[in-house]
Amino acid sequence: MSAHWQHFAHAADIGVRGVGATKAAAFEQAAIAMTAVIADPRRVAARDMVQIDCEAPDDELLFVDWLNGLIYEMSVHKMLFSRFSVELDDGRLHGRAWGESVDVSRHHPAAEIKGATYTALRVASENGVWVAQTVVDV
Repeated sequence: MSAHWQHFAHAADIGVRGVGATKAAAFEQAAIAMTAVIADPRRVAARDMVQIDCEAPDDELLFVDWLNGLIYEMSVHKMLFSRFSVELDDGRLHGRAWGESVDVSRHHPAAEIKGATYTALRVASENGVWVAQTVVDV
């Protein structure tokens, strides 16, 4: 099984799901899925890096904090990200995201994500792989 990302149907907004051999890999893949809501991640160069550190009492809240940290960085720096690295340690996340400034003519942004929600929120090991998912508000 290789790590991958997906979107899933949701009535009002859009679901993002990351699947990976580790919890950290699932978090990374979900971040790619979130970028894919906005633009094709393959068109986003991994030039500049930002760090995101967060802490939460459980995996689900940590996952939402991770995605909302990325959304904040995208908004403040007017960037899109295509490469992610996550390290998890006892309720703490140290993440890095690489990307570039939005280029409307090349990225063709389709939506703006307002935030990650608690709807359909789940971080769990299933059949030997990790799944991290939630719905993002667009």
